[in-house]
Amino acid sequence: MQDDYRKYQARQQAQQLQYRLLAELEAAFDTIIDRIEALVDHYREQNREQGHQHGAEAWALHHPTPDADWLRSALLDFWYQDGQDGRTTRSYIGLIAADELMLEHVAKVNAAKEDFANILAEIREHAADLIPEIKAVLPFRHPTLHAHLTGQGLARLHLKQCWRTLPVANAPLSRVRLAWYSSGRSIKKLSVREAEKKLQALDVDSPHIRIQLKHLAGIPDSEPLAQVQKQAPLMRANLFFAEPLADGRERRAMNVALPLFIPSADGRLPHHNTPLPKPQEKRTRAKRSDERLEETCFLPSLRVYRYR
Repeated sequence: MQDDYRKYQARQQAQQLQYRLLAELEAAFDTIIDRIEALVDHYREQNREQGHQHGAEAWALHHPTPDADWLRSALLDFWYQDGQDGRTTRSYIGLIAADELMLEHVAKVNAAKEDFANILAEIREHAADLIPEIKAVLPFRHPTLHAHLTGQGLARLHLKQCWRTLPVANAPLSRVRLAWYSSGRSIKKLSVREAEKKLQALDVDSPHIRIQLKHLAGIPDSEPLAQVQKQAPLMRANLFFAEPLADGRERRAMNVALPLFIPSADGRLPHHNTPLPKPQEKRTRAKRSDERLEETCFLPSLRVYRYR
């Protein structure tokens, strides 16, 4: 009887935790929306008259007139598109000259996004089964934000597109150099035993899997292996500061998937280039002389390489 009561208490506590986390996440989501709307309203007010002397300059890679409607669409794009890979996010490359008030709005948006990400991390740790409910419930809180809601289905909420932060330059810039970075990859170390387990989880009756298991058996158990995942192309911005920062830095490189907000007292953008609309398909960077991995993939089914 006592064990049953303990189990009942545990279920009640778990349910209360889920209710609390879901309510906190809903409130954080609403805060993100409200603060983005306030940021866009300020941007619209600054640029309500074309050529207004106090208007903020802006540039966008795929949009000739980066007005307030464009900015709102970019910052409130939280949805999967049909056929979109769940690991990828859509990019809105642009530059916006920001006054102090706009930078304050950006900081508030990023703080709300950080709160959202922290609550989401807690949910993933303590109540992961809430994730499907989150994706179903949150879209209905702001149904006017997207065009995917119909009587037949739900919008698919892209959680990462909700919490990714707005990029901001540390200080005024003299120039910005934008370039596609297509050679990115993530490398995860694997032991021989871990690689063996992953292969055995595949179709071990297939000849190509048996061949790879045989190759694996021919190396020492202590040898480290590397599993390589090629990353989607991204835009890299090289920022050149108008004055050195307090720590002496004169430049900084950062990835920009959303419009970059640049401090500007006069509303002017620094000099910047116009990159290609899409990344080049072929690799243009020379291979590093200190490359640590062998050129030939050791276990193709797992994208696993041996170290040189």
